Amino acid sequence: QLQLVESGGGLVQPGGSLRLSCVGSGFTLDAYSILWFRQAPGKEREGVSCVSRGGSVNYADSVKGRFTIARDNAANAVNLQMSNLKASDTAVYYCAADTANQCARVAGAIRMRGFGSWGQGTQVTVSS
Repeated sequence: QLQLVESGGGLVQPGGSLRLSCVGSGFTLDAYSILWFRQAPGKEREGVSCVSRGGSVNYADSVKGRFTIARDNAANAVNLQMSNLKASDTAVYYCAADTANQCARVAGAIRMRGFGSWGQGTQVTVSS
């Protein structure tokens, strides 16, 4: 059974960094396109970054230049390195998988349709 587990969140000051990890169990992560999305209280879900099965990557306008997504196939993981964090990055972060080879932008964010099987999420709080 496909299962994803997110980790690495925490409390960080503005301008700080965190690295989130998405680890898969029961399947090989590099056979899937992987999405990182977030949800802040009272706000819509926002796709922030993705890596396709074929290796293409994309970022939402809100995080471009600050976040980096990368596969770690040895660990069966996809990591999201977040730098220069802002208060507006505060949210619960989730990863999700799709068997299709997709990683597209729409309206400044990452297209989320088709991705599923996300885990419990990991809380990121950016505050001084």
